[in-house]
Amino acid sequence: MSIGITGSGSYIPSQVIANDDFGTHEFLNADGTDFKQENAVIIEKFKAITGIAERRYVAKNLNTSDIAFLASEKAIADAGIDKEELDYIIFAHNFGDVSYGQSQSDMLPSLATRVKHHLRIKNPKCVAYDMLFGCPGWIEGVIQANAFIRSGIAKKCLVIGAETLSRIVDPFDRDSMIYSDGAGATVIEQKEGTGEILAHTSETHTYEEAYFLFYGKSYNPSVDNTKYIKMFGRKIYEFAVSYVPGAMKSCLDESGVSITDVNKIIIHQANEKMDEAIVKRFYALYNMEMPEKIMPMNIEKLGNSSVATIPTLFDMIKKGEISGHEFAKGDVIVFASVGAGMNVNAIVYKV
Repeated sequence: MSIGITGSGSYIPSQVIANDDFGTHEFLNADGTDFKQENAVIIEKFKAITGIAERRYVAKNLNTSDIAFLASEKAIADAGIDKEELDYIIFAHNFGDVSYGQSQSDMLPSLATRVKHHLRIKNPKCVAYDMLFGCPGWIEGVIQANAFIRSGIAKKCLVIGAETLSRIVDPFDRDSMIYSDGAGATVIEQKEGTGEILAHTSETHTYEEAYFLFYGKSYNPSVDNTKYIKMFGRKIYEFAVSYVPGAMKSCLDESGVSITDVNKIIIHQANEKMDEAIVKRFYALYNMEMPEKIMPMNIEKLGNSSVATIPTLFDMIKKGEISGHEFAKGDVIVFASVGAGMNVNAIVYKV
């Protein structure tokens, strides 16, 4: 009896925002001064670095907890379980519900509580709580679900990753083009013939890295004191390529699986160039070149939806929606992520 993912579901918003839609934006430097380059040049360089051509935003009437509920319904149906049998609902996000046109974050009650309410689960023993762990939140939720089941505290857990980053971006910040919305959910349980979590690792670096991602004012000094998601992109890149490969290696070595037996690396869809650099450095630790088709990506069409990127990518591959990529029974997957904290984690998973 192994502990693994028995069901998955995702919600991909319908509103497509192409790079060209940012052509009329007024992008400013952090000190409020104008860029010397035209928007067309800024957007071209952005696409070359991040790989993002378009992203998805949720409809005005939906919020983070709503799309999480929709993804969760699919995951529960995919697993073929009774929702009343869920022992835990672990909801990974970072900003709560932010209604369209507003800037205030709403986390009371917790988003996990809201999903349980939307699912109409009556069982009071189904415990619902939120996970604030940056972009690696879904992986960390799976690690906790695995621990609960392994210890006998739980039998079935629902782990969700969802975000509506379009609601908390500064329109004067060119980094706003990175972010998107989405939701992914998975059912984790102990069941014969399912996948298996072979090893996991987690790290939190705060000595100098705690505020690489933060809430800050608009780059437009005339805007009020509303705060938006901000980041030191270069520092994050340097941190990620320095620490994520080692964490992945530590996790793989603990699993006992050979590097040559890894079939896919499902990495947080943060930035195409950064992800490629991480995976190349990971293989370099084994004196190997990065294999072709080892790292499926959906960032070009979906952008960076933070904590939702990994569960949505997993679900899309599982359901044949990523061209050239599929899972077969016995395949070994390495999940890996990095984000606000700064947090790093990884899972070695056997399908």
